[in-house]
Amino acid sequence: MDESTVWWLLAGGAVALELVTGTFFLLMLAVGLAAGALAAHAGADPTLQLVVAALVGGGAVVGWQRWRLRRRPTARASENRDVNLDIGETVQVQQWQSDGTARVRYRGAEWTVALQNPLPLPGPGAFRVVSVHGNRLIVRAV
Repeated sequence: MDESTVWWLLAGGAVALELVTGTFFLLMLAVGLAAGALAAHAGADPTLQLVVAALVGGGAVVGWQRWRLRRRPTARASENRDVNLDIGETVQVQQWQSDGTARVRYRGAEWTVALQNPLPLPGPGAFRVVSVHGNRLIVRAV
């Protein structure tokens, strides 16, 4: 069996394993294995093939990890406008209860509203939804 065929089979196995596990890092290692196959096609000796596969695969893993760590962290689903369209909407609070909650009519239903920062207790008025926890809207003053 040709050396490049072995590299391609290993790369295909890594891709198949990545599809089963969902580990993106295996896909990066498969890129390294494909680079080893290309080195074998170019006529490189087995040691150079291994070095190329290790450098490309390892470099892809390190690059992916660094990119993930530098990427802006996404907001939790309860605070993410892309997940919950209630975030950023305003509600009118008529009266606050002593525990820092209120009942408001919003989207045709009664909702419990709680303050993001409960002290001091504000007066009635408009408040912006900053997150949703179950059936409770967490708000701050507009």
